Amino acid sequence: MANADEPVEYKVKAAFIYNFIAFTQWPEETGQTLNVCFHGEDYFENEIDKLQHRSVNNHQLSVIRTDSIDQLQDCQVVFFSKSEREKFPALLDALQDKPVLTLADSPDAAAQGIAINMVLVNEKIVFEINLNRARSSGLNISARLLNLATKVY
Repeated sequence: MANADEPVEYKVKAAFIYNFIAFTQWPEETGQTLNVCFHGEDYFENEIDKLQHRSVNNHQLSVIRTDSIDQLQDCQVVFFSKSEREKFPALLDALQDKPVLTLADSPDAAAQGIAINMVLVNEKIVFEINLNRARSSGLNISARLLNLATKVY
């Protein structure tokens, strides 16, 4: 049975994703559109669709759901569902050295190389950042966002 709080949890996580994008800087050659991809089982339902066509820092957002590792090459942001947790190493290898902000909400995901991982603690969503991963991907995460993280790797 699904948790009654899950829709609220994923509504908040969708807002967090928007803010993570707002506080991340991509390389100059990144186009006007940021493809925000969701890989694996969709727990967001229509919450994530609210990001479609929104604008952030002179970029238009385009929401894409994918279960193909090949499609990830066209993404600037990828949220990996908990259902993909076992595949994180292979998925991250496919994005190695590409300017892609990787996101998740799985235990120890940041330690495994996901750039930003959201965690539910005492019914509150907090996040940790793998700064090495973000920087090796050519991304610059705002100091303001780093200050809000519960842990920075």
